[in-house]
Amino acid sequence: MLITSFLILFSAKIQAQNEEVIPKKDELIVEANTKVRDSIDPLTPSKAAFYSAILPGLGQAYNKKYWKIPLVYAALGTGIYFYIDNTNEYNRYRDAYKRRLAGFTDDEFQGISDEALIRAQRTLNKNREISLLVTIGIYALNIIDANVDAHLLQYNVDENLALQPHFKINELDATTNLGLTLNFSF
Repeated sequence: MLITSFLILFSAKIQAQNEEVIPKKDELIVEANTKVRDSIDPLTPSKAAFYSAILPGLGQAYNKKYWKIPLVYAALGTGIYFYIDNTNEYNRYRDAYKRRLAGFTDDEFQGISDEALIRAQRTLNKNREISLLVTIGIYALNIIDANVDAHLLQYNVDENLALQPHFKINELDATTNLGLTLNFSF
């Protein structure tokens, strides 16, 4: 009886193996609910940063964020404008002061003392340096924005990962409860 039951089980196992379909090596089996995601290119952020370093706004165009390009040029143009304006004013006051030192009295600032001309030169020089630093900072911010934006374009946001706030009213004591829920589905 033991041998008979062993033979029955063994023959059932052989029959089950014969009915099993073994896929060929060349066939690709895809489940019905799987999603094919775009591949992540690790060089995309560095390309965007490089393009923005070469020409401001080009990294934003590479990321297809065309609306940021006028903002970049407006910010850089404003910094450059104030740098040029402060330089021109500084040169006016410096030239007037130099003419006074040379003995001329016919400059455009006749009602202003020599000490006031020196203070104006110092203030305008300081403003010129600040304008230059702000312009360089905006240029660097342009590069950083292109890099970060390229990173975020590749960020995976789907329904399997969700972080949602929730608001519940406690019916027992009529108070409200705020919370944050993290859902992760495999």
